Amino acid sequence: MEQLIQQLKVILGTNFALYLKSHNYHWNIEGSNFPQYHSFLDGFYNDVWSQTDDIAEHIRRLDAYSPGSMERFLELSDIKEAVDIIPSAMTMMAELKNDNDRYIVHLRAGIVAANQADEPAVSNFLQDLLGAHQKKAWMLRSILK
Repeated sequence: MEQLIQQLKVILGTNFALYLKSHNYHWNIEGSNFPQYHSFLDGFYNDVWSQTDDIAEHIRRLDAYSPGSMERFLELSDIKEAVDIIPSAMTMMAELKNDNDRYIVHLRAGIVAANQADEPAVSNFLQDLLGAHQKKAWMLRSILK
């Protein structure tokens, strides 16, 4: 069970980092496709944000405490912050693709941990998140072609 709880914490930290980075890009994107990219990023960060509370509550359902500080989220996440650098629109999309792909790896590890802990509800929840992020991966790959 402890492995599942720790993996959910990694997922929560990664989720929060992905949310913040995509919101930052939404604010700062520029270029000839600005309206489309701005709209895409609006949907992206809102979708990711809407997952945050459910992830934290799944940790609580397992009788553990959810992390809730920026410092802890950064420790748990392997997504690098975009600090004082505003990349080009295509670089933003490429970074989000790579970050989303890393998030998918964490979700898959969470599904394995949930199955090992005999927690099918958590596994089902993570599978739903996985499906949503696989769709985001497809969209980001399509933007980058």
